Amino acid sequence: MSRRLGLAAFAAGIIAAVLSGLVRATLPLASFEIPIADADLLVSKGLSALAIALVTYGIYRFIMAVFITRIVDRRRAHDIRNILRLTLGLVALVGVLGAFTEQWLGVLVSFGVIGFAITFALQQPILSLIGWVYIVIKRPFAVGDRISVSDFSGDVAEVDFLVTTLWESGGDLTSNQSSGRTVTVPNSLVLSSEIVNHGALFNRVWAEVPVQVAYETDLEFTRELLVEIAEEEVGADMRAAIARYRSQLADSPLDLAVTNGPTVNIAQEESWVVLRLRVLVPPTGGQQVKNRVYERVLTELAKHPDRVSFPVGRSR
Repeated sequence: MSRRLGLAAFAAGIIAAVLSGLVRATLPLASFEIPIADADLLVSKGLSALAIALVTYGIYRFIMAVFITRIVDRRRAHDIRNILRLTLGLVALVGVLGAFTEQWLGVLVSFGVIGFAITFALQQPILSLIGWVYIVIKRPFAVGDRISVSDFSGDVAEVDFLVTTLWESGGDLTSNQSSGRTVTVPNSLVLSSEIVNHGALFNRVWAEVPVQVAYETDLEFTRELLVEIAEEEVGADMRAAIARYRSQLADSPLDLAVTNGPTVNIAQEESWVVLRLRVLVPPTGGQQVKNRVYERVLTELAKHPDRVSFPVGRSR
């Protein structure tokens, strides 16, 4: 459908160009005795401008249908589509103005002068456009990433020339899950604020599942049981993610120790002990993984009342 629409627009543009040429060919030569027919000349220029607009639109639709839709990486396809829209849009604008004025060089010079003048009046939109260029080139985030920027956090749904649209996560919710709201932030924020990409390195983030136990608990047994449960639930996925992480570290000057699987950190509180099971979870589905692991942990620990005790009383 998109390809046929592009071809139709392209064909209509060619027809408009031919008609413009025919109209212009019927105009009498300009002289002191025979003035050019202004109405016919305006029609010719209008057809030329229409031809440029239709041909440019047809090229855009055709490229989208033949090339962009075949790109497997949807994030890259999104960026290329925006670049194509901006480039062909500017070409069409210059072409239409040039067709009416017949002063192509003057149009380009005017764009430069006008652009210099409006820079002071439209600083924020221009900064946002520069921010979009930075996003496309440096890729601090892309569509589908979960990011935190300024006071907002969410999944990137759209990156336009001036704004980025997020599907908010967290917000008024205690869990880091989608709130059902959208947040629109200007692209200029990437130039002035910290951007946290929760899955840029290896598409996983570390998360902790805290378990409170009494002092009478066999801590070594409980630690081993927690690691065993995490291995069964997320062990294979963690090893694949850690392999990706190590490949990233191999190309960097950082020298970091990376564990091979789940670990447990122990912290002493006033009336109980907290065992924090540390696992890797997807940046956009971490809460579901944590829920699944926590349910397994409570079920398995309850099977060993002789070795695992939970805090009781008001102190908890």
